[in-house]
Amino acid sequence: MNFSKKVSSRSVTLTLLILAVVLAPFMMDKDGYPLRIVSMIVIFAAMGQSWNIVGGLANQLSLGHAAFFGLGAYTSTLLYIREGVSPWGGMIIGGCVAAIAIFWLSIPLFRLKGHYFALATLAFAEVLKIIATHFASLTEGPSGITIPYAEPSFANFQFESPVSYYFIMLLLLVFISLIFYMLSTGASGFKLKAIRENEQAAEVSGIDTYRTKLKVSMISAFMMAICGTVYAQFTYFFDPESIFSMTDISIKVALICIVGGMASVWGPIIGAMFIIPLEEIAVSNLSDIAGLAQLVTSIILIMAIIYEPKGAIEAYARFRRYLKQRKNAASSAVL
Repeated sequence: MNFSKKVSSRSVTLTLLILAVVLAPFMMDKDGYPLRIVSMIVIFAAMGQSWNIVGGLANQLSLGHAAFFGLGAYTSTLLYIREGVSPWGGMIIGGCVAAIAIFWLSIPLFRLKGHYFALATLAFAEVLKIIATHFASLTEGPSGITIPYAEPSFANFQFESPVSYYFIMLLLLVFISLIFYMLSTGASGFKLKAIRENEQAAEVSGIDTYRTKLKVSMISAFMMAICGTVYAQFTYFFDPESIFSMTDISIKVALICIVGGMASVWGPIIGAMFIIPLEEIAVSNLSDIAGLAQLVTSIILIMAIIYEPKGAIEAYARFRRYLKQRKNAASSAVL
């Protein structure tokens, strides 16, 4: 009976959540600011989920995922502008470029551990930013790229209503979350868990740690590049400083997972729902003093991480355990 109640409760909660997500954009002004914020929450949740594949499952703290994000944006946009390739095709090509990049980068990168790995990935993103800035003949340089307006159509990845972009981002988030779930619950998930706990012991037990980490890293890079294409089409403009940004892309997606809960399918979603609105509220109300919004946001995030290093998912689980203990204590007292 209790099991049936739990299943029923979860089904109702999930149904209400799906309805809220689907109906939300229709309850807002299609050209309004709230819809844009909700769309940014969804795309950053998708980006966080992409990072979560390598950062959460493989325990590889990457601070260079902006590199793959930028590769996706630049590849699809340049192919569209110069060769007339549909952004949908360019999106897949951009994903392949990012996957190939991490394949070759893994040769020296996977020899590094911990902070050294994080710094190496950060350096890779910075190198790409410098290349994009100085090779203006290829990338338009520091002035950035504006996606030319075309006839609104699915083939051109341009739509009259921002609601269309919202649902594309939502489908992308669901797709990446499903991939994360399949990886975490399949054979790769058990191998990655063993690598997380003790990589040397995993190797001794017969797990090919290099190939396992390479597989999830390529998937993560591919998905991050797809997010880059979608983001570029949504914003219509980007430059090397923004698309390869350490703070606005690499560190932010990592923080989204850390605050929400790493290695959890819900972690990046919860993290994005907290961090993106927090930043927007801070910028809207504290922009009079330069740097104050970023300072306040940083202090709040630091406090959140110190309070619960394992993220909001673990805080919620602990709260449920507390309620259960109180309920059991109350039942014992009655008896």
